[in-house]
Amino acid sequence: MTVPERPLAALPRWAALVLLAGTLLAGVWNAFALEVRDYAHEADIEQRLARGGKVDMDLYRAVNTRVAAGEDYYEAAAAEHREFAMPTTPFVTVRTPVLAWTSALWGEYGWRIVAAALWGANILGWGFAFRRERRFERLAAGGLAGLFGVVAFIPEIPFSHEILAGLMLSLALALSAGSAWVAGVVLAICAIALRELALPFLLAWGAIALAAGEKRKALALGGALAMLALGLALHAEAVSAIRQPGDLTSPGWSGLLGPSLPLYGIHITTLLQTLPTWIAGPLGVLPLLGWLAVGGRLGAFASLWFVGFIVTVAVFARQENFYWMGLFIPAYGVGLAFVPRAIADLIGAIRRPASARPRPASPR
Repeated sequence: MTVPERPLAALPRWAALVLLAGTLLAGVWNAFALEVRDYAHEADIEQRLARGGKVDMDLYRAVNTRVAAGEDYYEAAAAEHREFAMPTTPFVTVRTPVLAWTSALWGEYGWRIVAAALWGANILGWGFAFRRERRFERLAAGGLAGLFGVVAFIPEIPFSHEILAGLMLSLALALSAGSAWVAGVVLAICAIALRELALPFLLAWGAIALAAGEKRKALALGGALAMLALGLALHAEAVSAIRQPGDLTSPGWSGLLGPSLPLYGIHITTLLQTLPTWIAGPLGVLPLLGWLAVGGRLGAFASLWFVGFIVTVAVFARQENFYWMGLFIPAYGVGLAFVPRAIADLIGAIRRPASARPRPASPR
């Protein structure tokens, strides 16, 4: 696969205009959409509490406590799901046992150490991943990984499957284009074992590897997918075994809430939530433009993962599923480092004479 080094610079004039104008409009729209979605979020919490529901983090804390005391994970999870008025059907409504089992081994404090280590590794990893780029972009990438990743230090981090998995996926993404890609595959496997919702990350990576003709990498990713599929099948069987008549069933995932929900999820799981919405709105959109400007296989992989998952959440997620976007943290924010490049490339494409032709693409 041949990937342009500066893909936005290679766009035809009309496409560059559409992308630049679309990004501007999306940033303004998101500033208003965040406020609307915040009201919907508060109303959703009130409704859930009114009908007997409780906070998800409390559910995972209760399950972990029982498992640490020696109870079987699936029996403990089933009991707490009933206590918290949470569904057990389909099987994905019950988290995999990985977080509870590991918490029983090293406790909440152990996971805080792991999260802090992943935060630091992301700062170093992203600075190294862009070591061949301009100094400003390299330093900005590491700094933004740190800023967007401070969620690793929230009090609830030992119970957040999505954010812990996101820290792992982000580091895996940083390692994916270099010689340490095997470590990236291992991290991705751990993230998906922790939260199966991260599975599309490996699918996107596999698609890029196949398109690039990287047979060894594609085989490794295929093996990882097969292993994870087996693990999820065993998890589904175990959940089925503990169900009882009267257990609740999930209402399903067909929210059709549009892009406002994934962008709200990015907003609420990062420091963007501390900013005025007129600033946070554009800043929630711009990282995607930056990633589109990166180019190379890393840029293609990141763009496919981010765009694909945003579309998936926009179509399927319910209001209460906004926290799924924790899987993006902190890698999504790293894209802000390349927004100046994106704008320069788009302006260059718009101003390019009609007779001019972009430079031939080169592999990266």
